[in-house]
Amino acid sequence: MGWYLGYIIVYFLIMFGIGFYYFLKVKSADDYLIGGWSMGFWPIVGTVISTWCGASVFIGTVGLGFQVGASGYIRFSLASVIFTLILILAFGRALRRQRLYTLADLFGQRFGVRVGIIPSLLSAVVYSIPTTAMQYLAMSTIWSACFGMEIHAALILSAVLVLAFTVLGGLPGTIVTDALQAVLIVAGIIILAVAAVSLAGGMGPMLAATPPEFLSPSGPYGAKEVAMFFISVGPFYLVWQSSWQRIFAAKSEKVSLNANTLGVLICCGVFVCPILIGLSARQFLPADINPDLIFSTVTRDLLPPYVGGLIYCALLAALVTGADSFILQGSSNLTHDFYRQLINPKADNKRLMLVSRLTVALVALAALWVAFNFTGIIAIYQWALRLTATTIVLPFLATMLWRRLTRAGVLAGMLGGLISTLVWPYLGISFDQTLFGFIFSALGVFGVSLVTRHHPEEHVAAVLWEDLPTATQR
Repeated sequence: MGWYLGYIIVYFLIMFGIGFYYFLKVKSADDYLIGGWSMGFWPIVGTVISTWCGASVFIGTVGLGFQVGASGYIRFSLASVIFTLILILAFGRALRRQRLYTLADLFGQRFGVRVGIIPSLLSAVVYSIPTTAMQYLAMSTIWSACFGMEIHAALILSAVLVLAFTVLGGLPGTIVTDALQAVLIVAGIIILAVAAVSLAGGMGPMLAATPPEFLSPSGPYGAKEVAMFFISVGPFYLVWQSSWQRIFAAKSEKVSLNANTLGVLICCGVFVCPILIGLSARQFLPADINPDLIFSTVTRDLLPPYVGGLIYCALLAALVTGADSFILQGSSNLTHDFYRQLINPKADNKRLMLVSRLTVALVALAALWVAFNFTGIIAIYQWALRLTATTIVLPFLATMLWRRLTRAGVLAGMLGGLISTLVWPYLGISFDQTLFGFIFSALGVFGVSLVTRHHPEEHVAAVLWEDLPTATQR
């Protein structure tokens, strides 16, 4: 336990030192929430890696590797990489040029402020809060494994540490610590993968002992099941607010494009490691183990403390950076989309900074409540991704590509996707939930737009090649 405690104390001393530095340095809400559109190449690369390698990778993808084998990479990792690269390469320059704050800001500028309410609520409530809770749940397994803490106490400790750091540093502190932590995260997951494969007898014996269906791209449940999982996860990454924040925060379009692309490609390689850990663990852990506990079990029981302590610090780095990114995502939505746009458009910088930090606390505490009441890392994450994707993806694509899209059409598309996805479980049909939601979203976006006219509050533009007013006003 001494090794674990020593590593963790040093880690948090460094983190809070950086956070306090930015607490003194950050003077504006723009800097606090979006990094002042001024971050350089390597900080962006580092923050992309750190934000992606959170609980869903360290905990959830290891569990997928254990449960379904190599197909877990296609279901989750490859899906997220492909759709994020589409976002960066196809839309990144245009989005960065608009100098936006949030996803909802895009809809608000194009269709009028109130239209941004639905994506803002989804981003802040449906995504940011559950995914922050996911990080708390994963952190609690560290406190329980290392120090034997009871689950509720472990969750509270996780929330307090994350909230304190996020309130101090804002997005600049997050991005700088992310860049430093990226090295620790990548090293940690690679070390654990090598150790797990070694414990399974080496790569050759491990693969030979693994049933063929766990090495097949179609997995043990068939190609259709893999494809449906892929579809339910991948499209969300076109509208993932954390990726948008990294696109916005870069100091130029060139830095945004190159840094984000490199970060994602590095993650594409790193994501092989949790699958290898899960496959290897099948050789030495019981088949009925809780998949969310595999990472902690391997680290605690099978590695010497001086190595395990480093691995736990890598996991903590991943979880802290994921949690503060998701909290800041929700805070940006509540501060900019609600308070600044709807409640107090004339708010000065001092008031916006106060509201920003208050909304950080609100999101963090709401996530703690979710963590107390729900479990299952991948289940929580997939639900949040599916609902956000069916509601926002088609309206986003149409906003970027189709001038004929109307305010009524985009609202109908959002509500159609949202309501159909929510009611699907009660309909008793076998049709895939995600495809069901996309169908109703498409009917709203295209059908309603074709029979309605543009609203006077709209700024009519296909944003991929036509700028919004914010491109020159901010």
